[in-house]
Amino acid sequence: MELFMADKHTPEQRRFNMQQIKSKNTKPEVLLRKILFSKGYRYRINSKNLPGKPDIVLKKYNTIIFVNGCFWHGHKNCTYFVIPKTNTDFWINKINANKNRDQNNFKSLLKLGWNIITIWECELKKDNIEKTVNKLIEELQNNIEK
Repeated sequence: MELFMADKHTPEQRRFNMQQIKSKNTKPEVLLRKILFSKGYRYRINSKNLPGKPDIVLKKYNTIIFVNGCFWHGHKNCTYFVIPKTNTDFWINKINANKNRDQNNFKSLLKLGWNIITIWECELKKDNIEKTVNKLIEELQNNIEK
């Protein structure tokens, strides 16, 4: 598996591309929210009063869902997680800091009594989405029965 890739863009193009990346309301988040809503689930988004501002909060199910980008959160053994060939130390540190922050937020949320589900960007691709949604709904139903 190739861990590094060459940058095909100029520094200016790369900077512009990186500035366009959103931290909330990403395509995978919006897709999952639409599916959940269509199946009758009601939720809050990006709740500021909870650690990590979770992407989806299902209070009725006492469950929080984080929709993580495979690159930004360092999804292990995923084809979408490739460390860039340029500025490698920066990216490794950045991704590790994201992972550490995620773990700290999870610990805080668990102490508050929340169930936490992480959905990865790759799990919402066409060939995986049905399986992912079915598994998620099953987990939500189990949480309400507790």
